[in-house]
Amino acid sequence: AARLAMGENLPSVRNSVTKTTTACFEPSMDYCVVKFPRWDLNKFKGVSAGLGSAMKSVGEVMSIGRNFQEAMQKAIRMAAPGMLGFQPLTTFESDEAINAVLSNATDQRVDALAAAFERGDSVASIEAATKINPWFLCKLHTIHLLRKHLQKRTLQTITAEEMLLAKQQG
Repeated sequence: AARLAMGENLPSVRNSVTKTTTACFEPSMDYCVVKFPRWDLNKFKGVSAGLGSAMKSVGEVMSIGRNFQEAMQKAIRMAAPGMLGFQPLTTFESDEAINAVLSNATDQRVDALAAAFERGDSVASIEAATKINPWFLCKLHTIHLLRKHLQKRTLQTITAEEMLLAKQQG
């Protein structure tokens, strides 16, 4: 940044890690960044929980991980203290309540996605309801499946490979 401020252009600055490519060519490490909003709509009287183009979050967190799953899990834990990651936290009154949040974006949408996977919904059915890109839904489904698998394990029965995979998935 200092060299750029002094007038050098980005293509002329060498990557300090690889020493062979320029700084604008590639990142020095492989990583994924997730920005995640913090919701606290209870602070505001009369505000609808529905989300649209108006900014309603009270802030945001940014997390960095080696893959999307790890970064997303970190972001969820930072944005919602007490939440252990991508898992159903809200107890929805009914399947219709989950469907309503899936089809109409609200501050509870991440909870509704986790609840939908928990009840057995497919990536395709959630995509149809939410219009969320299936790439993201597949990654969240991977987290869900690993969580379900690990719930059957104890510290005595979990393998080193399973522990490593859990760590890699956030």
